[in-house]
Amino acid sequence: MAKKTVKYMLTAFRDGFQSVVGARVLSKDFLPCVEEAYAAGVRWFEAGGGARFQSCYFYCQEDAFDVMDAFRKAAPEADLQTLSRGVNVVGLESQPSDMIKLHAQMFKKHGMSSIRNFDALNDVNNLKWSGQCIHDAGLNHEVVVTMMGLPPGIDNKGTHTPEFYRDRLKMIMDAGIPFDRVAFKDASGTSTPATVYNTMKLARQLLGDKVHIQFHSHETAGNGVSCYLAALKGGADGIDLSMAPMSGGTCQPDIITMWHCLDGDPDFCFDFDINKIKKAEDSFKNAMKKYFLPP
Repeated sequence: MAKKTVKYMLTAFRDGFQSVVGARVLSKDFLPCVEEAYAAGVRWFEAGGGARFQSCYFYCQEDAFDVMDAFRKAAPEADLQTLSRGVNVVGLESQPSDMIKLHAQMFKKHGMSSIRNFDALNDVNNLKWSGQCIHDAGLNHEVVVTMMGLPPGIDNKGTHTPEFYRDRLKMIMDAGIPFDRVAFKDASGTSTPATVYNTMKLARQLLGDKVHIQFHSHETAGNGVSCYLAALKGGADGIDLSMAPMSGGTCQPDIITMWHCLDGDPDFCFDFDINKIKKAEDSFKNAMKKYFLPP
């Protein structure tokens, strides 16, 4: 039986930046690294949104839309994905309906091809109009079920279980929200592998075999790789990976670490050249040294 090729999105240039240095990285320092990762075969990047959008203006003195344009030039044929907070989009509070629509249109205009759309509290009502706008703008809508784990001894009162996440997904489907992919997003990195595995199993039963399922986590609790393996075994198609020095810890697992984890696996594999990825990661490490120097 043929191995399943694992799809992956490289998060180093958005979530990686956000998780390590508050997204405060100048485009001139990282865009050459995007070009090298693209040359190494990466075809799906997280390219903006979230705090990365705000930091361009607040700290880097750059226009986020100019940065997105430059990102598209650096990775011309890649799927460039951004992160949106439901009705907040890339703001810090709820936005009016015309602003939500404009957000999708502007991101499409400036080279993005997909938007991951989530509500931190799994309020499906906050995904309806935002998701419709993403779809209407001609972007891929990756709708999200958010996940997390609770400390021992805390009564979850029926939340944060595979069944709860399945029910959130069913609410999204019943609401008629148009979507192209489904992501399960654990921004805290605290879910257990067992919860992840069973959630993927239940989601796959609801969605059938043709809808892409992506799983996102962090290494915050030290079990990110274990959760990624559990997600793949449970039926996920893809995972989010980063590159050192913006990987591990509060970030996503490192792409090389995950490759090593799947090396020789009987069921799963990647389709990239590991030597090219190593070279791209080494270049990224060198480019990012200035952001780790003491003040």
